[in-house]
Amino acid sequence: MIIGIPKEIKAQENRVAVLPSGVMSFTEAGHTVYAEKNAGVGSGFSDEEYVRAGAVILDTPREVYAAAEMIYKVKEPIAPEYPYLREGQILFAYLHLAPDTEQTRALVKSGVTGIAYETVQLGDGSLPLLAPMSEVAGRMSVQVGAYLLQKINNGSGVLLGGVTGVEPGHVVIIGGGAVGLNAAKMAVGLGARVTILDLSMARLTYLNDILPAGVVTLASNGYNIAKSVSEADLLIGAVLLPGEKTGKLVTEQMIKTMRPGSVVVDVDIDQGGCIETIDRLTNHENPYFIKHGVVHYSVPNMPGAVPRTSTFALSNATMPYALYLANLGLEKALRESPPLLCGLNVYKGKITNKAVARAQGLEYEPVEF
Repeated sequence: MIIGIPKEIKAQENRVAVLPSGVMSFTEAGHTVYAEKNAGVGSGFSDEEYVRAGAVILDTPREVYAAAEMIYKVKEPIAPEYPYLREGQILFAYLHLAPDTEQTRALVKSGVTGIAYETVQLGDGSLPLLAPMSEVAGRMSVQVGAYLLQKINNGSGVLLGGVTGVEPGHVVIIGGGAVGLNAAKMAVGLGARVTILDLSMARLTYLNDILPAGVVTLASNGYNIAKSVSEADLLIGAVLLPGEKTGKLVTEQMIKTMRPGSVVVDVDIDQGGCIETIDRLTNHENPYFIKHGVVHYSVPNMPGAVPRTSTFALSNATMPYALYLANLGLEKALRESPPLLCGLNVYKGKITNKAVARAQGLEYEPVEF
């Protein structure tokens, strides 16, 4: 198979889909890899490293897309890339289609086969290709929140860990999945007071078992969310329903009860977000805005700010699946791998993921291989 590695063009996105070691794995298996010039520079990998691993460097994205049978990338394509997609080509990347009507229509129109990292799902319900970036984003959410709480960023001036004789800041986390767990670990490490809410009693039991005794776990309902939000110095949205658009669990009225200078970080903004007052995406260059006196952070590619760590973590997770697709071919790979079949979102102009179809108001058309 011919694999194409384009340079990411989303704002401040410095990750790359594959490490030089991954290129070597492809070429040793008999595949051809075309990488766009400087595709790995943002993560600290030179073109020379990719060439030594067996890749051929091409100057433009147009050349990479034109040559490749499978486009292997990090983030979803954006408007300048839509014309490069073609019928029968495999697109293996984060897609986050549920809140993105423009991209959904573009992929359907192109006839591309879209396999989304975020919906590749194992039999136990876990999401192996989302997990590493959830870990990064969860840990970053507290790091970012602590920075934004500084007065120079219009924050309230609270130090999350407190000091002797002064109470610590309060971190409230909505959602106890991979993002929430890693956010809690970081917040606890800083010495903050931590409250974490989740719908699943089994998950809360697990969190109680592994987190320090001082962490408060609460059932996620409207009353508990409203009370916790009003007391938060840092509120972290960490809700995920695989493939679906996130519901607005934190209302505008709840945000109005927060102390001025409090901070909201919505990690799941790339799936629509769970905070009602976040009505726009931000980026790493201009990461926050103020609404009702509260600092709102809504960057959809948080791990792109730490691309070296993120690229290693993501490639470690996605590479076995990419190599499986290349070795077996699309249809056999989907037939023999239920997790990859769960990742199939778009195929031959049809929406093949039920949650995406529901979110976009389009017909769901399951496929069999």
